[in-house]
Amino acid sequence: MSWYLEVLKKYAVFEGRARRKEYWVFALVNLVITFALMSVDGAVGTIDTEVGLGVLSGVYTLLIVIPGLAVTIRRLHDTDRSGWWWLISLIPLIGPLILLVFLVGASDPDENRFGANPIA
Repeated sequence: MSWYLEVLKKYAVFEGRARRKEYWVFALVNLVITFALMSVDGAVGTIDTEVGLGVLSGVYTLLIVIPGLAVTIRRLHDTDRSGWWWLISLIPLIGPLILLVFLVGASDPDENRFGANPIA
């Protein structure tokens, strides 16, 4: 949970690097919170089946867009790629798969153009 909170503390920090653990713990906690809020929306009856989100899950999703994008860009920086590579996810089918490979890839072990290795 501390990794999730660390990402929220860096709400709109697009500079620097984010290690794999920081990114994937954030993604997992974000997924769990979203499903929990969707369950509450479903129980309360505030879910829109066309959109697939309810009031609570929709507001949470809007609030988490910027930190999610920021940690994704920092993760790409950790693999020595420009943050603009996240745009590849807009290509249908193959784009998200390529981005996934980039995000799961190993970190650059040394200092790169985006800063020092966060593990060191």
